Amino acid sequence: MNRPLNRPMITLSIMAATIMQTLDSTIANVALPHMQGTLSASQDQIAWVLTAYIIASAIATPVTGWLCDRFGQKNIFMASITGFTVASALCGMSNSLGQIVAARLLQGVFGAALVPLAQVVLMQINPREKQGQAMAVWGMGVMVGPILGPTLGGWLTDSYNWRWVFFINVPIGIIAFYGMWRYIRPDPGGRHARFDFFGFATLSLALGSLQLLLDRGQQNDWFSSTEAWIEAIVAFVATTYFVAHTALTPAKQSFLDYRLLKNQNYVTGLLFIFIVGLVLYATRALIPTMLENLLGYPVATTGLVTAPSGIGTMLAMLIAGRIIGKVDLRLTLLVGFLISAFALWQMTGYSLELSQGDIIWPGVIQGFGTGLVFVPLSAATFATLSPEMRAQGTSIYSLVRNIGSSIGISLVQTLLIRNTVTAHSSLTERVTAGSPAWHNPAVSAAYDVHVPAAAALLDGAVNQQAAMIAYIDDFWFMLFLTLLVTPLLLLIRPPRGPVTEDPQAVMD
Repeated sequence: MNRPLNRPMITLSIMAATIMQTLDSTIANVALPHMQGTLSASQDQIAWVLTAYIIASAIATPVTGWLCDRFGQKNIFMASITGFTVASALCGMSNSLGQIVAARLLQGVFGAALVPLAQVVLMQINPREKQGQAMAVWGMGVMVGPILGPTLGGWLTDSYNWRWVFFINVPIGIIAFYGMWRYIRPDPGGRHARFDFFGFATLSLALGSLQLLLDRGQQNDWFSSTEAWIEAIVAFVATTYFVAHTALTPAKQSFLDYRLLKNQNYVTGLLFIFIVGLVLYATRALIPTMLENLLGYPVATTGLVTAPSGIGTMLAMLIAGRIIGKVDLRLTLLVGFLISAFALWQMTGYSLELSQGDIIWPGVIQGFGTGLVFVPLSAATFATLSPEMRAQGTSIYSLVRNIGSSIGISLVQTLLIRNTVTAHSSLTERVTAGSPAWHNPAVSAAYDVHVPAAAALLDGAVNQQAAMIAYIDDFWFMLFLTLLVTPLLLLIRPPRGPVTEDPQAVMD
């Protein structure tokens, strides 16, 4: 006899797994300098702690759908939580660079399925009228986790040591595992047992090469290096083979069921989540470096002034979850994009003289706008997708979001460096003896180019101003990108008709 559906406990367990995985996408970043000293690694070497996780997660994400069909959702969920928790403990116990990179690879492999599976299970256990609220809860874990990661990571590193950045996952993993084991009914799996090895291999090679190119491109000066050319060529060739193979293989035998791409809402949703990942995560990568490098903020203070954006995100998601089905999805999305654009416009007014409020409020506003986008976008993307295609659909959805964030971070960092050089050159041309500022004796004495110390002080001031101009240019770029995609909202069709799946079917 089946037990009554216990949605609260299932949701709690799913959220524990989601937050555990999404926190790890950013929580280790602030601890890298401490790891570098303990593990006797160079700056280039310690970066592999982040790169290994990103690449492993990208490669493993697309296989989630096949694994669920073959072995069942519950089994894959429990295996993923167990593997991720054990890998986290191994990261914390690592005593060499090789050990922690290997453990991070395992983290990426096992953690890849957690977010897409959390999404699909929440959709399955909730009826149509409550799926908006379910996506709001799921979205909180996906969006708030990366925002709070640096704050929590900085506190754990300062209060204890960097190992606790990973050890904190162990109790969370145990709670999530118990919830999965206790409340979700076993799914026997056994469907679509044939595995498309060629499709998986070519897609993995393409994703791995692309992630390496994005992660190491700026460090290698992009296509000035042989490595970047090799990675780009491998990614292009592997993608070409994958596309050709998928087009010539029957949908049910292909690694990627291309019938997904015939669904207009789903394809449009992929485009928009790519943009959301690009703009949101790029902003999250820019703000901390701006605060720490230009304004001299400590890591802890940086975390405190950036974390409130998560409050805006949570509030918006709660509102969006309640109005889905009552308000046109496209209208909610439009408002969300316009609010996000307004926040980016506020950021274009930044200068070297900023109060903490100047940082907090645009972040909260952007978080609110992103929350209004994320929930209805998820609902619209999957509303017209058949239940049997959701496992693969959610994994591709998560993959596209992650690729968008990787491209966005690489793009804005590259633009930042190059625009800083351009702005520095332009400002230097204007620093002449004929400039009005030099008429002030105090200024001319403080920045006397004939005195080495004063010349260095002047160069530092020009560098600061050039860097701020480059940050502002990045904010303008993301603002224009956000406004540019807004008309594409017309491609989304509001969902109609009832959902036929039974939420009790996957529970006991």
